[in-house]
Amino acid sequence: MAAAEAPASADRRVWIIIGLIVVSSLLALPLSQQVFGLRLTYTVRVVALGGAVLGVISGVLGCFAVLRQESLLGDALSHAALPGVAIAFLLAGRDLSWLLIGAGIASWLGLRMVAAILHTTRIKQDAALGIVLVSWFAAGIALLAYIQSIPDASQAGLDHFIFGQAAAIVERDVSLVSGVGLAVLLAVALFWKEFKLVTFDAEFAGANGFRTGLINTILSTLIVITIVLGLQLAGVILMVGMLIAPGIAARQWTHKLEQMVVLAAVFGAFAGAAGAVISALDSDIPTGPMIIVVAFALVLLSITLAPGRGLLWSRLRQRANRSRFAARNTLLNLYRYALRHGAANSPVPDDFIRGVGDRSAELGLRQLRAKGQAMFSKTGSEAGWRLTDSGIQQARQIVHNEKLWAMYRLHAHRLDLPLLQEDRQAAIASVLPAAAIALLERKLREVEDNA
Repeated sequence: MAAAEAPASADRRVWIIIGLIVVSSLLALPLSQQVFGLRLTYTVRVVALGGAVLGVISGVLGCFAVLRQESLLGDALSHAALPGVAIAFLLAGRDLSWLLIGAGIASWLGLRMVAAILHTTRIKQDAALGIVLVSWFAAGIALLAYIQSIPDASQAGLDHFIFGQAAAIVERDVSLVSGVGLAVLLAVALFWKEFKLVTFDAEFAGANGFRTGLINTILSTLIVITIVLGLQLAGVILMVGMLIAPGIAARQWTHKLEQMVVLAAVFGAFAGAAGAVISALDSDIPTGPMIIVVAFALVLLSITLAPGRGLLWSRLRQRANRSRFAARNTLLNLYRYALRHGAANSPVPDDFIRGVGDRSAELGLRQLRAKGQAMFSKTGSEAGWRLTDSGIQQARQIVHNEKLWAMYRLHAHRLDLPLLQEDRQAAIASVLPAAAIALLERKLREVEDNA
């Protein structure tokens, strides 16, 4: 029952987090107006909406990149887009649609170049991605330098594709990003089962007749489209942050892909809108970098506070485990010494127990005293630590559990018991059926009777 309740509780926690973020996002604008005097101008509304839309798309696709350990792929493809922007400008002018098409073609060709390097050479993926990233970005810089030397006023600001220029976004650009983004999300929904399968077990997918090569190409193409959509807002250098940060943050909170995708989309939308709003408070704050700063602030918060994986909770669990192990070991040391010197409630000298337990003895004694399982007696020659009735009962249960584990290790195969990894810290009765425990109890009595 408890095991079934734990995942349900974790699921509820994730949906509560999603709801809180959505509510806080809805309250952010009116609070910013009241507290900071934010003016919701046309530019602020358009940039915030564009950032939120881009954040949703990036969060969804970024989850697959993170889970497939292809985060560097986004970096390489975003840098590979720069020469495409330059060539599209030379061929078709400054029309945003053509610039994005050029960027998409260049990124896709960069993707194919990575695949060709991996399939025809012994170069590893990280090296192949580095080759494409550096060479294509260098080509883009060279082309931009050439374009800047041309006496044409329409080239002004073209280099903003390197770092992004959110302030230049207009309503038509947001409509373009929203339309293409909706098509991307529909494609993800259509190929959800296939993407999920190749992400977690590509070999199994191939063995069951799925065309993994084609599926990987479709998924990579969608990532390319996502990167291209964000070039004007975040630029080729920062777009990788927009792609992977929401997915990394969401991964800390859940083990389910469905929840991870939804949470990453919410994180991405929040980062995009919040970054735009913060940058609007001061004209000197650039929008693209601020969006990435907010996104990675969410990553840091998630890495620190997420209950399952967060550093804070890991430290607390480690401290709790140390206290529990110290109490357990100290309890057994007290019990065994007392039995060797009379009865289970015989006094144990303080010097002995502290010497045996070293530095953990103090922690263990403090825990046992707090639980009422041990107490210190100062009655003359009988001074020392004594186990209470509760402590004696607990010690006997631990010793008996260890004996059952020993019987399991020696006789599990002959008794045809289920195979388990031995863990003497766990109660064996909680991991084996009652019939198996009965067999072990019988075998233990036989051993003790023959001893």
